[in-house]
Amino acid sequence: MSKFIRFIKNWTLPLSMGIGAVAYLVFYYVEALEGLSQRLAPVFDSILPLFMFLILYVTFCKVDFKKLAPVQWHFWTAVFQLLFVSGIVVAILFLHIIGKELILLESILACIISPCAAAAAVVTLKLGGNLEQMTTYTFLSNLLCALLIPVCFPLIEPASQMTFWSAFSIIMQKVCLVLVVPMLLALLTKSLPLLHRFHQWLIHIPDLSFYLWGCSLMIVTGTTLKNIFHAQTSISFLLLIAFSGLVLCLLQYAVGRLIGRFFASSIEAGQALGQKNTAFAIWIAATYLHPLSTVGPGCYILWQNIINSIEIWKRGKYKA
Repeated sequence: MSKFIRFIKNWTLPLSMGIGAVAYLVFYYVEALEGLSQRLAPVFDSILPLFMFLILYVTFCKVDFKKLAPVQWHFWTAVFQLLFVSGIVVAILFLHIIGKELILLESILACIISPCAAAAAVVTLKLGGNLEQMTTYTFLSNLLCALLIPVCFPLIEPASQMTFWSAFSIIMQKVCLVLVVPMLLALLTKSLPLLHRFHQWLIHIPDLSFYLWGCSLMIVTGTTLKNIFHAQTSISFLLLIAFSGLVLCLLQYAVGRLIGRFFASSIEAGQALGQKNTAFAIWIAATYLHPLSTVGPGCYILWQNIINSIEIWKRGKYKA
């Protein structure tokens, strides 16, 4: 029994993805469930933000807010992201890339330009990294994203009619809802004497935020498969986008860990650069880029969680 529980703990993320994938495939192929799937779709769409809110709230309850401050590796990971984004945009403009090649590069760009995932702090904590450094970088990464998107996207998709301030304000509103509100509630929970016992009870539940994230991953995996199954293009092109996402994911994790080694923060920098807010990436791709470019971030979420699972397994093996 203990081996089974340890297996569940080590492989929570792939098990969540597997359950989400199987559930979607059942609803997709069984015609009798079509009506039920249409009724459940909006329910899951509304549940997912709630999961993300609870995940961040529980995580922020463990944060020492006095230690939130930028450190050196924050600067260098941001520089790499800026250079990578600039390289993609310059290539599209100067090489006059169009057609499927443009869609492929847009899907890659959506994964690069999107901010660090809010759940990256959860994995960093699980891996023994610094929670405060990751929390700080999450905010800085979202600010950088809000500055880059209104500058870059109108250059490659002039038809989007995006203005800098409108896009900036929309993104910052989303950042406030997703990050700032749960952080303020966590700060309130930590500060009020009346909530002291609740706060202590909450932070002493082992890996609560991690397992909440595993539940949300089931929904995200099903949504990802839905986008892939309904993509109006050839299988070979979908496989090309998926493979590009894998290469990009490995590259960003590797570069992040390389940067982090110079500052004794390889875990934090690797997660910061590699683990992306793919839900946000899918939203910006669907809103401002070609609809097919959403497949890239959809595949990226599968790759990054496979990597996270391997990291967590290695961490557990090392501790044992």
